[in-house]
Amino acid sequence: MTLYNIKSLSILYLMLSLPFFSQAQGWQNPSERYTDAYKKYLNAKCPIPEDGIKHFVYFARDRGALKGHPLLQHSSFTGAQIMYAWKDLEANKNEYDFTAIEEDVRYLKQFGKKLFIQLQDVTFDPKYKAVPSYLTTKEYKGGAILQHDENGEPEGWVAKRWNVNVRERYALLLTALGKEFDGEIEGINLQETAIGVTKSDSDFSEEAYVQGIKENMLALKKAFPTSTTMVYANFIPGEWLPFDDKGYLKNIYQYGEEIGVGLGGPDLMVTRKGQLNHALAQMHEGAFTVPLGIAIQDGNYIGKTGADLDYNEEQDKGDDGRSNIVPLLHAFAKDFLKVSYMFWVNQVPYFEQDVITCFK
Repeated sequence: MTLYNIKSLSILYLMLSLPFFSQAQGWQNPSERYTDAYKKYLNAKCPIPEDGIKHFVYFARDRGALKGHPLLQHSSFTGAQIMYAWKDLEANKNEYDFTAIEEDVRYLKQFGKKLFIQLQDVTFDPKYKAVPSYLTTKEYKGGAILQHDENGEPEGWVAKRWNVNVRERYALLLTALGKEFDGEIEGINLQETAIGVTKSDSDFSEEAYVQGIKENMLALKKAFPTSTTMVYANFIPGEWLPFDDKGYLKNIYQYGEEIGVGLGGPDLMVTRKGQLNHALAQMHEGAFTVPLGIAIQDGNYIGKTGADLDYNEEQDKGDDGRSNIVPLLHAFAKDFLKVSYMFWVNQVPYFEQDVITCFK
């Protein structure tokens, strides 16, 4: 039996034993310390008042949906958050094409709105890689690796953030973007830190991964000293809070505060322990001067995420009898997380029926 398996069994034994310790000694399970936090905000109502938060509408890669969108005429929304894949910005080595970003900046500016870039180096479709083809060579040891879900099924690709050569190329992309858009855009964020990498990659280690994330954050800040910078720091491979705490995620949050990079995460899930014990706990418990941000992504309007095996956002047409939890999500983000930014996904029918109708 491997050390990893022994450790996993030890954690499982601890988890199974917790109810007995709790009953015998009045001990409270730390993994449940925030499970009822959302209840404080159950009475939140529409309309949402002015709050000081900068609200953006997240379009993922669907740039076409931006044209004529209601946010353009709505004073409560600062602008649009759009995802751009690395390979689309640098199809060939050192050949950058930022046309799409330039077009979106110009279009939003006509309406007094701003752009928030999300830079894609991870995908959640095994048929699609976000990295340029030149990276998928021996020089960069493939450049990217398949991610796998909890059942071992491939679910997408992630750039080898732990590979020095890959990071060098990424930093050069960030530098080029900063020269063109620093101060012109509202901000830019790196994709989430949660990945499904297995031990099959001989170059991968948990420590190297954390260091790679930090170096990408520093490169981002150097490239964009004026616009808001942010990393979605939600989960780190090899760690599961609060019981298997190796300090990885906490270190990322401390480092962001140290160098001036904002912090946040995808999936505002106010009742799920996984999110509550990781990114949401870090934001709630920390004292930050950097901006914090939270994204409401596909499924979050009904308490689901795109990673849930029992949920398919493509088939979700909206239940006519659903409760509108937008006021709850907003109140939780404002008071419990104290965010500066909220990114509301443009999911049909939730955005137009639940979100935009709830803002003054």
